[in-house]
Amino acid sequence: MSEELAQQQRRLRLKKAVKELSEMRGMGTELVTVVIPPDRMISDVRQQLGQEAGQAANIKSKSTRKHVSDALESAVSTINRYKTPGEGGIAIFVGHVIVGNNKTRLVTTVIDDPPEPFSSFRYRCDSSFEISQLEEMLIDRTSYGLFVIDRSEAAYGLASGKRLHCQEHITSLVPSKHGRGGQSAQRFERLIEEAAHKFFKKATERACNYWLPMIQDLRGIIIGGPGATKDYVVKHDYFHHEIKKLITEPFFDVGYSNESGLRELIQRAGSMMDQIELDRERTLVDEFLREVMQSVPKATYGEAMVRSALKQGAVATLLLSESLSKRRVVWLCKVCKHEWEATQNNLSETPDCPECKSDNVHEDSDRTMELIDEMSILAGHTSAEVRLISLDTEEGDTLNTAFGGIAALLRYPIA
Repeated sequence: MSEELAQQQRRLRLKKAVKELSEMRGMGTELVTVVIPPDRMISDVRQQLGQEAGQAANIKSKSTRKHVSDALESAVSTINRYKTPGEGGIAIFVGHVIVGNNKTRLVTTVIDDPPEPFSSFRYRCDSSFEISQLEEMLIDRTSYGLFVIDRSEAAYGLASGKRLHCQEHITSLVPSKHGRGGQSAQRFERLIEEAAHKFFKKATERACNYWLPMIQDLRGIIIGGPGATKDYVVKHDYFHHEIKKLITEPFFDVGYSNESGLRELIQRAGSMMDQIELDRERTLVDEFLREVMQSVPKATYGEAMVRSALKQGAVATLLLSESLSKRRVVWLCKVCKHEWEATQNNLSETPDCPECKSDNVHEDSDRTMELIDEMSILAGHTSAEVRLISLDTEEGDTLNTAFGGIAALLRYPIA
């Protein structure tokens, strides 16, 4: 598995963990967060948690005291499995989480392979988990500023990672052309130019004020619009001097100066934005959609068909939606010793044995894994490329809803 794919999967696992942790709540200050950076010794953390456990005995509420003690005991037990925090550090989230009807369940979530090293030690006992460091890791810092303008409107925003963000759409009050003659024509022309100047200044100032705080993370500013206005605005120094240094050429002709114009700008500037996944993702899914419509397609979709193509070594690029939440589960029957695999949702019921029909079945947790991870490993056996497709684009949403989130571009057509 390539390092790029491994990093993608780390980020995806973290993204799912952050979503789950952010929704968890405790009855009181019963949820324990422990974040251990790489340079912190495990023995020091173990000692501090021991001291916290001693102080927890002074909590007045019997229920809270028991829940905090349980959480700290579980945290220490988890830490004891590690000799060092490793290269990235360890984060432990443990506590009695509300599951409904005034009932709670002890939950432990461990993150020991983060996409970036944890920056500082954290210990907190609260009604929610402290996930700020995790959220910080999910910020995609590879970004381009986008700006489209004509005399009637303008829009600006960001293309960051796989996401397009339109920050603002501004409409102008610049009058249209008129039919008056003589001195009146000159006066109206002057008023039109003054109104246009004010609009250009307002639009560029707002865009610059949005981009300047994040200027260190911007790879460039891409300019577009339906006419010559874009060239005029750049040439006449409407942009802040620091922002102007980041403006890349050429400028692109697009049909609109609103959010649709920003989307078209990304498509036209795709070759320039080589570090932005948004264009790469769109191109891959578009290629799949074109190919799957052919009479003899070099593409397939659906778990069964893609799994068969992987086993034949026919897959060139495997496309997996980030929204896939299923697992590839290995089941063992305790009665007849039959073993089988199945793809299931996380909350699916335990099945009966297909051989002896016994319900004495258990999951082999050591070999069970997320479906995304399992199919990525299969792809690696035949050197197929794996791309994780987000839901942040129209193409990514189509892959998920219309094709079940699993598709493949093939090396050759298969029957």
